[in-house]
Amino acid sequence: MTDATRLDETHTAMEAAPEDAGARLRFYETLAASELYLLLKSEPEGEVLDPEVFELPENSFVLVFDREDRLALFAGRPVPYAALSGRSIAAMLAGQGVGLGLNLDVAPSAILLPPEAVDWLAATLSEGPSEIEARAQEFSAPKGLPEAVLTALDARLASMTGQARMAYLVGVTYESGARGHMLGFVGAVPEAQGALARAVSEVLVFSGLEAAALDVAFFDAADPVAARLARCGLRFDLPEPPVAEPRAAPGSDPDKPPLLR
Repeated sequence: MTDATRLDETHTAMEAAPEDAGARLRFYETLAASELYLLLKSEPEGEVLDPEVFELPENSFVLVFDREDRLALFAGRPVPYAALSGRSIAAMLAGQGVGLGLNLDVAPSAILLPPEAVDWLAATLSEGPSEIEARAQEFSAPKGLPEAVLTALDARLASMTGQARMAYLVGVTYESGARGHMLGFVGAVPEAQGALARAVSEVLVFSGLEAAALDVAFFDAADPVAARLARCGLRFDLPEPPVAEPRAAPGSDPDKPPLLR
């Protein structure tokens, strides 16, 4: 288990620069976006979860791990668990007076987050993007966005496998005369549009910028606007889902007849 995860990397950066608010925000952003494995007392019953709660002198904690093998290594035996986003776990624990133990004893990102940190994270994530209607008049090359925002945006989109084909970051002028930046997703899965918009909003929040600093729009690949975005935009490619290798039915290959017992 030598492969470092994104949480390992952002935790290391945060520990190396304790006064750097940006590094701290990037860790919390990664935590919120990651799929985490929550240790349970018993198997889930529908949507009801019963987390294993560990009582320490200062606070109570539930335990999460960012890989299944890390959970298995910690437990040393088969245990029930639930796979949830860090965002969902923070919302579930908000106001309960329970902290979060991440990757304890099994990874360089091991950390105890007190209840106040969990409540702060839940509150920070509670305001999602708002929907508006506006008609774009002109697109141009993006200018002026901090490099840290572009890096964070690239990292977040790289984790959203199969949710869209690509995205273009452009400068935009609307018919009203307002100007700003827009991230136009091309070929997004309809059911994923909300998650994509929320991901962009969170990148901005954890970068210390207002959510309104970057608009999000969705276009079909055949839409003429997609071609206009490609001419001047900064392109982000989202990973494609792995293609399952087709398995031939036994006996379908005459050169490889099935074995009989």
